[in-house]
Amino acid sequence: MLEASQIRAARALLGWRQEELAEAAGVSRRTVVTAELDASEASADSRQRLAEAFERAGLEFTASPDRLGLSWRRR
Repeated sequence: MLEASQIRAARALLGWRQEELAEAAGVSRRTVVTAELDASEASADSRQRLAEAFERAGLEFTASPDRLGLSWRRR
């Protein structure tokens, strides 16, 4: 599951505003705000949509307890 810090970091890395992420993921801006504050408060479907939007943009999330767990895939 995506953590709030991963969502904030991924959006910053891409240079996206909350509105841009919401549009890319097909969710409301309010959902993005909620997920960035506490990802567990967003629905599983919304978190999945956010993850897929980031992956389409070239980001990859990894399970790493000592790191943020975010990497950039070169296209």
